[in-house]
Amino acid sequence: MSIDIVRGSSRKPVAGGKLAEFMRETNLSGQLFIGYPIIATPEGPYSIDALFVSAEKGIVVFDLIEGTDIGGYELRQDDSANKLDARLRTHRELVHRRILRIPIHTLSFAPAAHYPVAPDDAEYRVVNSSSLVPALQDFTWTDQEDEIYESALSALESISTIRKGRVNRTIRQESSRGRRLQDLENAIATLDNTQSKAVIETIEGVQRIRGLAGSGKTIVLALKAAYLHAQNPEWRIGVTFNTRSHKGQFQRLINTFTIAAGREPDWENLRILNAWGAPGRDDRDGMYYEFCRAHDIAYFDFMSARRQFGRESEFASVCEHALGQVRESKQIYDVILIDEAQDFSPAFLRLCYALLTDPKRLVYAYDELQNLTGESLPAPEDIFGRNADGVRFDVTRTDGPRPDIILERCYRNSRPVLVTAHALGFGIYRKPRRSGESGLVQMFDQSQLWGEIGYRALGGELREGAAVTLYRPEDTSPKFLENHSDISDLIQFVPFESEEEQTEWLVKAIRRNLEIDELRHDDIVVINPDPLTTRKKVGPIRSRLLEAGIMSHLAGVDTKPDVFFRDSPEGSLTFTGIYRVKGNEAGMVYVINAQDCHAKTGNLASLRNRLFTALTRSKAWIRVLGVGSDMEELKQEYEKLKEHRFELKFTYPTQDQREQLRIIHRDMTQAERERLKSGQRDLDDLLGDIESGTLHVEDLDEDLIARLRKVLMETG
Repeated sequence: MSIDIVRGSSRKPVAGGKLAEFMRETNLSGQLFIGYPIIATPEGPYSIDALFVSAEKGIVVFDLIEGTDIGGYELRQDDSANKLDARLRTHRELVHRRILRIPIHTLSFAPAAHYPVAPDDAEYRVVNSSSLVPALQDFTWTDQEDEIYESALSALESISTIRKGRVNRTIRQESSRGRRLQDLENAIATLDNTQSKAVIETIEGVQRIRGLAGSGKTIVLALKAAYLHAQNPEWRIGVTFNTRSHKGQFQRLINTFTIAAGREPDWENLRILNAWGAPGRDDRDGMYYEFCRAHDIAYFDFMSARRQFGRESEFASVCEHALGQVRESKQIYDVILIDEAQDFSPAFLRLCYALLTDPKRLVYAYDELQNLTGESLPAPEDIFGRNADGVRFDVTRTDGPRPDIILERCYRNSRPVLVTAHALGFGIYRKPRRSGESGLVQMFDQSQLWGEIGYRALGGELREGAAVTLYRPEDTSPKFLENHSDISDLIQFVPFESEEEQTEWLVKAIRRNLEIDELRHDDIVVINPDPLTTRKKVGPIRSRLLEAGIMSHLAGVDTKPDVFFRDSPEGSLTFTGIYRVKGNEAGMVYVINAQDCHAKTGNLASLRNRLFTALTRSKAWIRVLGVGSDMEELKQEYEKLKEHRFELKFTYPTQDQREQLRIIHRDMTQAERERLKSGQRDLDDLLGDIESGTLHVEDLDEDLIARLRKVLMETG
């Protein structure tokens, strides 16, 4: 028997801590919430000090008392019980003939008070550590039913149903894609237990939230910001991110939760900011720009940063530069929450950390696989410092809120879609270039990450040099995400001989989606993986759709940078490059020109990361389209995965082998790419001259020939 303790933000930390410490030592079982739930009232949000839910006792509402002044405890107990009763009565399964089916008891807990602290009033009891156990023993639930206990716990943990679709659907066919997508959205609308705890648990320091794409990190982060704002409206809270189209999503999620708690958000104290930012309007503000403004130091925009620091790491460089200009940081935020932290350098995280008041409440969420580099962010101690003033980050602690939260369950992608994304992203079934090699493109340095993101070993071992077979069980990839459609419909790889054929097929498919399948325009997203060619490649497709009366937009080009889905009466289909799609999702996703992700050499890791990101945008169906032999080879990889029943079977590379993968498939700098192109042109010219007889091998330097022969022998 044990008590699961969830610690939220509490204005009574001493009494809350004592209660948690005491309850952990009892032989009771159930859930203890501190600083939760928040209940909407006509006067605004009302926070219950602490709440114990037990299958033996029912619900015990705690009025926590800091110090020895117990005055007004009767009124506080009544208020809390009445407000909780009203909230639970909105759940039909918890009420029978106007009677709540689970009892609500009340106690005032004053750990600093001496016994007895109040008259032994059976209706209004005040206890300290000595008298708490006898009081709890007096509480019983005579008509206890397991399903009512579970329903009550679910009602309390179900923070919000904000995942539901943006607009109500008009459904005429019971088996249409629109109906199936609506059922999916309703099924995942409520946060699960792990996600709810991640929202509530609050660290007085640094907290990180890790998980797969689709595990709910962005929703958890938004609700956490809203929860902290409702609990502490005077705090200045900042929310920041990399993908600018996230801004509208954060505003919607935070607004929904805060209003549900009984108050509109105060956007002066709860700020949603881009990471970089720029001078001008408030909606252009950013965390880096605010840091420069607060410290009166030089600000660099993108182009000036490139001129000053060069290509490839402009934002990391300006953050490092800004931190180097400041001796004593201005602390202007009480909490900062960072989404998509995998897209930022440690310098940006340190910049945010510097802006925080003590006790430095920083929450950052990231996807171990969003870049698929195998190189996670450094440990928090390495980012923020290990000295006396740095963070103390103990992932093994069990006596309080978790500093390290892992969301291993994926609610966006079905098991076949997610495993396909991983198989292609890592090159699990990619055809090797040479005999005796694997086709792997990249691999985690830490093998346990596979388990942390929800995979289990079906055979073999997850260790270096060992063969292993991985699968995703139902507890991390719920079956309902895939049961709505056959696998042959969930995923399709479609090769074409020309881009014109690809366009014709895509236009017909989209017309069917809108006219027959009962999908809305915002249920569909078309992704071109290469950001440099997106505008050119999607042009002919959009023209054909316009001829068919279907409106569309290119996200971030035809819209403001913060807009991904465009609201319009006639509807508008979203086309996008790979960077703007991050953080967004759709029921039907089309990936076009997927052959661009199948290069034979060079930065294959980066290209496969794009494909991984594109595939994991799908809530239901994915169509991967491409042209030529490279697309045929991608399809063959998928067919091999199907043959293996969507299990990942490979030999885990050693450290030396992983390093070699990074060298072979690295993402080259612009200078390296130019040098490679130049070298290839020179080598091609040289070989052409030898083949034509213009030059002879004997004309070449003997040392050069020997070096070339040696290299070819070693790599061949």
